[in-house]
Amino acid sequence: MKTYKIVVKGIVQGVGFRPFVYQLATKYKLLGEVLNDSLGVDITINATNEELRQFIDDLKSNLPVLAKIDTLEIKEIDFREFSDFKIVQTQESSTKTALLPPDISICKECEKELFDKINRRYLYPFITCTNCGVRYSIIENLPYDRVNTSMRFFKMCKACEKEYSNPLDRRYHAQPIGCWECGPTLELRIKSEELRVSGLEAIGGAVELLRSGGILAVKGVGGYHLVCDATNSEAIAKLRERKRRPTKPFALMVKDIEMAKGVANISKKEEELLTSKERPIVILNSSLSTLHSSIAPNISKIGLFLPYTPLHLLILKELNRPIVATSANVTDEPICTNIKSLEKLQNVYDGVLEHNREIVNGCDDSVLMVVKDRVITLRRARGYTPISVKLPFKLEQKTLALGANQKSTVAIGFDREVILSPHIGDLDSIGSVEYYKKNIETLFRIYGFKPEVVAHDLHPNYESTKLAKEFEGVELREVQHHFAHILGVMVEYKLKGKVFGVAFDGTGLGDDGNLWGGEFLICDYKGFERVAHIEYFKLLGGEKAIKEPRRVALSLLFECFGKNAINLNIPTIKAFSQTELNALYIAWQKGLNAPLSSSAGRLFDAIASLVGVNQVVSYEGESGLMLEELYNRDEKSSYPFEYTDGKIDIHLLVKAIIKEDSKSKAVSKFFNTLIEIIATVYKDYSHLPLVASGGVFQNRVLLELLLERFPNAYIPSQIPPNDGGIALGQTASLN
Repeated sequence: MKTYKIVVKGIVQGVGFRPFVYQLATKYKLLGEVLNDSLGVDITINATNEELRQFIDDLKSNLPVLAKIDTLEIKEIDFREFSDFKIVQTQESSTKTALLPPDISICKECEKELFDKINRRYLYPFITCTNCGVRYSIIENLPYDRVNTSMRFFKMCKACEKEYSNPLDRRYHAQPIGCWECGPTLELRIKSEELRVSGLEAIGGAVELLRSGGILAVKGVGGYHLVCDATNSEAIAKLRERKRRPTKPFALMVKDIEMAKGVANISKKEEELLTSKERPIVILNSSLSTLHSSIAPNISKIGLFLPYTPLHLLILKELNRPIVATSANVTDEPICTNIKSLEKLQNVYDGVLEHNREIVNGCDDSVLMVVKDRVITLRRARGYTPISVKLPFKLEQKTLALGANQKSTVAIGFDREVILSPHIGDLDSIGSVEYYKKNIETLFRIYGFKPEVVAHDLHPNYESTKLAKEFEGVELREVQHHFAHILGVMVEYKLKGKVFGVAFDGTGLGDDGNLWGGEFLICDYKGFERVAHIEYFKLLGGEKAIKEPRRVALSLLFECFGKNAINLNIPTIKAFSQTELNALYIAWQKGLNAPLSSSAGRLFDAIASLVGVNQVVSYEGESGLMLEELYNRDEKSSYPFEYTDGKIDIHLLVKAIIKEDSKSKAVSKFFNTLIEIIATVYKDYSHLPLVASGGVFQNRVLLELLLERFPNAYIPSQIPPNDGGIALGQTASLN
């Protein structure tokens, strides 16, 4: 008989890991102890070699539902005498590496109890257990114990405390547990009547508000949703008008998978995502015959998700129809997480369904899609974050990576570990920058982290770059935007050596001071070489061109035809007055507020304008979504282009596209041409792995075509292709 110390790291706190170990030890009649500490879980047992082997095999193969082991280290220590096996008090160490558990949807056992009339938690909106419920959104510090969460304000009743203290109970050390007697409570506030009701009456009132066409703010796990009846076109129109969101698609929440199948065409893989414990929003092919088209104007895709809290389940069960559920936030600001921040939207909602459990860490809904049976993460947040990623090398210093300016995330790195924050959003307002800083402070506080190196984007005007320069006593490292895009994918797939990277996005500052975005790079972790790019064109009006595709298209027309472009009888020219055309030609000619760009994202905008699909966008990515709708898979031809000396000249493409009579044909050939461009450049580097990343690769059609042509291409899956993956790539550059 020997004494062994087993150190387990991964998602092993707040997921029922200690009672699982206790039950295993009891099964094998082993003596010892198990405890949480700031590194993970420590197990000390007395066992023979054979007993140890059986114990470890069982431990690895029968994990609790939410647990995940990253590393498991075993070493023999000096013999210790034990009289039984115990779960002992949590211990803290100066170094903290334990992973924060994500928020998880209600489990089947809790859902069954929720609707069981003889259960003491019958219809309780916050029912939870060790296998489900809130985690990250309520954590203030590690280790993950109730005293370190916002649940510390709720003193457990005797019945809850009995469950919490029993290692054989499903609710043993389930930090968020409560009941009607001792847990969080609901309150409905209806503005027009200055009415306040609580408990089940609040849910009934909320449903009545929705049935009458009202807009309801609902406090969920990581923030508030704005909710309305998805079958009521007037309610949807009212929400669009009040939120100033004219065409951007809304997500729908539906009662169950059967209701989901009445709204969208769902593959097996998509159904698995919808019903998974993470419950993300999944982008699906819509079958909106039963719902109003204003939910997703001009497109045939819809974002759909199932209820992930008991509160959502109770609302949808009683309402029995789909609801629009969109994040409650002011444009360009983060999701509202408390009643004070929600006040900014008081002219949008008619009532608030509020609860008194504080949201410590805001966390938006995750968004995923499936392309060619591959899962693509578009927004990594609730259910999936924070995430820990292993590096293929060891960091010499503690690092903070500040990401970019759009779809922002941050990351801290130590040893071989990178912890990536949830989606933060665009840093376009004071509120969003404050929220961004709060996410950094949260990681610092929880992990007792102090960076020695801070990585940031090249762009001097990014808020993330400005913040980097506020740090004192640290080394600052600039990381080129598109290099970071490719590195993020390399880390995800543990790629080593050189790769051929295709980075297509909207914008990112290049080494030459121009705006890149149509890049072909040879990369490894040490650096990159830019071997090709889309030939530069001018963005007329600078940032204005991002909102107005017609400006990008006009610039390309001026390049192709000079001032004669003004006489063309095409949609782009018709979108301007004669005075505007003359003024913009002068600006183009003299390069006034017309920065050079090689962006594939802006090229999408230009094509949307040239074929008359979109001249001014109301949300990011609108042009790409509308072009997707026009793609015809039967069209196999493409447009000509020139490729010389590492530059891709698209003038021939522009000249050809304006002659097409059919929008669908023009758009289809454009998509095909992009794939031909990639194939042409890759031909000289085909001995290297093909890695593609950047926001443009969120486009479903482009991604499908790429994977058909290059089935072995590495594309982001767990990490978003957009700028949500930049912080990971920045960290990987610091080897």
